[in-house]
Amino acid sequence: MNINIYYGGRGIIDDPTLFVINKMQEILEELRVNVSRFNLYELKNTIPTLPQSLKDADGVILATTVEWYGIGGYMQQFLDACWLFGDKEKIAGIYMCPVVMSTTYGEREAKLNLSTAWEILGGLPCSGICGYIENTVMLEMNEQYIKIIEKKAENIYRTINQHIACFPASNQAVKQKIAIPKGTNLTPQETEQLSQYVSDDSYVQRQKQDIQELASLFRDRLTEEGKADEEEYLAELRKAFKPQAGFRAEYALGIDEKKKKIVLIVNDSQLECSYGTPGKPDVEMQLGKASMEEIINGRMTFQRAFMSGAMKTKGDFKILRTLDQLFEFSEK
Repeated sequence: MNINIYYGGRGIIDDPTLFVINKMQEILEELRVNVSRFNLYELKNTIPTLPQSLKDADGVILATTVEWYGIGGYMQQFLDACWLFGDKEKIAGIYMCPVVMSTTYGEREAKLNLSTAWEILGGLPCSGICGYIENTVMLEMNEQYIKIIEKKAENIYRTINQHIACFPASNQAVKQKIAIPKGTNLTPQETEQLSQYVSDDSYVQRQKQDIQELASLFRDRLTEEGKADEEEYLAELRKAFKPQAGFRAEYALGIDEKKKKIVLIVNDSQLECSYGTPGKPDVEMQLGKASMEEIINGRMTFQRAFMSGAMKTKGDFKILRTLDQLFEFSEK
């Protein structure tokens, strides 16, 4: 028989929980039980990998100390790891005995929390031990308290050895209906490997750095693409511009695939060409990107695009006809 003890306290000398689990370990070893001890405060950097230690366990003792409120951070991390990375099929056959000693108020609630958590994980709960101990010396010197601890250790041995059945708990029904974790489609071996990566601080830091570098790379690419998108067609329009003496007009050229319009302001020999919001243009035009490409490449004129229906226009049509004189594109 194999029993694992997981201690979630801080390991201080006068912790009454340490006395209880030491005594329980002594009794269990006398009964020829293989007892493995895991002090979570010593293993805090590898807690995500500890569910792997449940593989060969027939029973576990979850022991913690209530020093101000609750079961403590180390024990909570271990239970979280069991939920995320533990083999639920294996846990379903493991008995658990909660041991909670308190130096303040709340030992009964903490014991109940441990039992509830183990039931939600699918495991089998045993009756545990909880108590308020103001001074560890009082516990060590009281023969009746020591007998209670010894009897509890014997009961754990008997429960596991005889595979005593447990009534089904409502926690299991709740788990099946609403507490179902998101599926990862991972095998138990892959889950164990993932838990090792999670516990490896250097690996986690490398992953964070890689994510930041990738995010920065894509952000720069999007910025560059955005800038390129804002400059599209402007260079071609400037290059094709042929000034008309004494001519003044404002055009608004909308392209279906773009949010902003190209604003063309012609003032004699000057051309202002940019993407933006037009004021009161003389002519407003709207066409698709494919038609704009045809015009830029010299295979179609603005007038032909209008006549064929590829470009919709409103405004002064005389000024529209001048557009092909202002911009002469050579065929490519």
